[in-house]
Amino acid sequence: MTDLLLTDARLPGRPDPTDLLVVDGRVATLGGPRRTDVETLDLDGRWLIPGLWDHHVHFAQWAIMRRRMDLSGATSAQAAAQAVAARMAAEMEMHEPVIGYGYRDAMWEDEACAEVLDAVAPRRPVVLLSGDMHACWVNTAARDRYGLPEAGVLREDDAFALQMRLEKAAPGDEDLAVSDAAVAAAARGVVGIVDLEMARNLDGWTERMSRGLHALRVHSGFYPAELEERVAAGWRTGDVVPGTGDLLSIGPLKIITDGSLNTRTAYCHDPYPGRDTRGVLTVAPEECETLLERATAQGFSVAVHAIGDAAVTHALDAFERTGAQGTLEHAQLVSEKDLPRFGQLGVTASVQPEHLWDDRDPTERIWPDRAHRAFPLGALRDAGARLVLGSDAPVAPLDPWRGIAAAVHRSGDERAPWYPEHALTREQAIAGAASHATLTEGALADLVALDADPLECGIDDLQRMPVAATMVAGRLTHLAM
Repeated sequence: MTDLLLTDARLPGRPDPTDLLVVDGRVATLGGPRRTDVETLDLDGRWLIPGLWDHHVHFAQWAIMRRRMDLSGATSAQAAAQAVAARMAAEMEMHEPVIGYGYRDAMWEDEACAEVLDAVAPRRPVVLLSGDMHACWVNTAARDRYGLPEAGVLREDDAFALQMRLEKAAPGDEDLAVSDAAVAAAARGVVGIVDLEMARNLDGWTERMSRGLHALRVHSGFYPAELEERVAAGWRTGDVVPGTGDLLSIGPLKIITDGSLNTRTAYCHDPYPGRDTRGVLTVAPEECETLLERATAQGFSVAVHAIGDAAVTHALDAFERTGAQGTLEHAQLVSEKDLPRFGQLGVTASVQPEHLWDDRDPTERIWPDRAHRAFPLGALRDAGARLVLGSDAPVAPLDPWRGIAAAVHRSGDERAPWYPEHALTREQAIAGAASHATLTEGALADLVALDADPLECGIDDLQRMPVAATMVAGRLTHLAM
């Protein structure tokens, strides 16, 4: 490991540039006399901050999705189908499925149904993944190809099962896609991820890192089906996997307790207006409690997916009854009485601010009577919750600066910020994205150098933040200067 002296670095909030010495992958000194016997990188007045994490990502899915057809701009089912038709017309004659992603039908006036896709693709399988990944829209040929229960829109477990099958059969080299995605993440200042991939990912990361993929730290999460296997192997959350350069560690047990907003399956205390449903509770409270109890007894932290306010209540109840530690993922709709429970129970709110840009209009349409407590980042902060930021890629791009900008400004367009009382300050948003790390002597040298001052630049510059350099344990993983 090479020692490195970073010269002429600005730390946000400090007026004068300083030098930072990295020794054995950690910050050895801030300031002080310069050493002349080490490699030097002149930052030339650039801003230096702790490296950023994405605390909720499905990395292989994101890597593969970057190569698929993007339907995020489709404004109707017919428009999505026409995009599929155009894609097929531009290709050579093929029989492999057309796979797209990113459609969001909550605001569509027409219906995503099999007939719409069958009209443009009567023989070739078409599988379109929704933007929130909780639904798959398939035509009749895809139903027959994969032996699915029906054509049309598959939701929740049926959708997840199909996505896992597609991932295993993804065209091209998955490892190459993952490597390319890791480089892209490093270029945005990312030094680490909490990977909550549904497929078994520990072996894959171990193999990739043993072959030299060292761009990221990875906390590898897993699902209930793997719990007893990890117990038998003697793993605990935080254990470092040998042979990975101390970059790969065991992450949390992930439990999905409800659905999502756009598929109208997030589980709520009150019915959806105009619908005789409160959403879908995919894991019963007593089952969730049993899983948390078992995980805690075996030394695992947990990550509990809860989007609707009733799912959040049930999840917090399970944390309270079991003493489990970990994160509540999403917390997209929270009852006011549940806000202080995060701090009281020591449960971290793992949130994805960028989703509010996509979900603002659907929230006003689907949850019009409760939009004022959606994405309540400021209220969670004020109630004493610890917040960490992520993207849930491929639901949103793996780009922490977009999430930081969304948390601060709460508007992705020219409209006024959406419920600005729930905004975070820049310092708070950056801290949440940086896993609350600080630039102090002895800290890991996971660092990011920026071409703009993140505390003072315009909101557009914040969102598009130019990253000059990224390093993990003092080793450069990105350099653009």
